[in-house]
Amino acid sequence: MPVKILMVCLGNICRSPLAEGILASKLPQDKFIVDSAGTGNYHIGKQPDQRSILVAQKNGLDITKQKGRQFTSKDFEEFDYIYVMDSSNYDNVIDLAKTEAQKEKVEMILNHLFPGENVDVPDPYYGLQNGFDMVYEMLDETCDILAKKLIEKHP
Repeated sequence: MPVKILMVCLGNICRSPLAEGILASKLPQDKFIVDSAGTGNYHIGKQPDQRSILVAQKNGLDITKQKGRQFTSKDFEEFDYIYVMDSSNYDNVIDLAKTEAQKEKVEMILNHLFPGENVDVPDPYYGLQNGFDMVYEMLDETCDILAKKLIEKHP
């Protein structure tokens, strides 16, 4: 059984699609499945934001086949790890958890870069392209650490 990882942000068009694409590129595809979702229902069925697509392409990743979807309580059963982009996403996901075991699956993604600091990945949606570049770099760096930990834990 592959290890299943879910990346979560608000709309599932900026940060979580980038996180999905970046982490998936760093893990063996036969052992890991990476997906993404949003806590909101604003962009269900839509492609990632054009700016996320561009920054991914600039870094050699294609995220154009991803489609936005909303996080549901069923995701707790489906996924082994759930990484959220900010504290608001964390609260929204935790609110849907029914058990302690489900809550334990949820973690702020940047805690791999800044342990225990609960730093938010800034939402670049209302900003300029350089915000997407900055988010990409943050996620790329934390996904390097995360991929290494996941591969060690699930050889």
